[in-house]
Amino acid sequence: MKKYFLVAIMAIACVAFVNAQPRAIGGRLGAFDGVSYQHGFGESNMLEIEAGWGWTGCVSTFEGGHAWGWGGHSIQAAITYDWIDPFGATFPWDKKGEWHWYLGVGGAGGFILNNAGFVGAAGRCGVEYDFWFPLQLSIDFRPTIGAAIWDGGVGMYWDVWSAAFGLSARYKF
Repeated sequence: MKKYFLVAIMAIACVAFVNAQPRAIGGRLGAFDGVSYQHGFGESNMLEIEAGWGWTGCVSTFEGGHAWGWGGHSIQAAITYDWIDPFGATFPWDKKGEWHWYLGVGGAGGFILNNAGFVGAAGRCGVEYDFWFPLQLSIDFRPTIGAAIWDGGVGMYWDVWSAAFGLSARYKF
């Protein structure tokens, strides 16, 4: 009985901890369109998860030379762990709302609609404005580099321009 009581107390504490953190949900627009969710861990860290559709970057084959081409339309997801205002650098701002910038690392993967998949490492660098009401606007750069896999073999995937730039609007709760 004591074990069940201890497990129940720990579960309640975990739920309270998760619910006490700031969160935001919204959309991301650019060459990659989709949904974006942020979950804060204190004031200096957050986890950002994105899923959606859009253009992909370049696919390069390892077979027979250096052939490459655009990946095309894709369905993809990314997750990054971001540091907010790293190195203690903040924007001086005495108006309503707050400016923040962030850097992060994580992973991304997806399915290119010409029967290829990709998985790789993702980075993130962005700036956001948190209004005094529950709205957040941000612009960021999220490059991805990794492996592309298709019926014909394996190659390299990279996206440093097309889906990498995005404008997001989120509801904070």
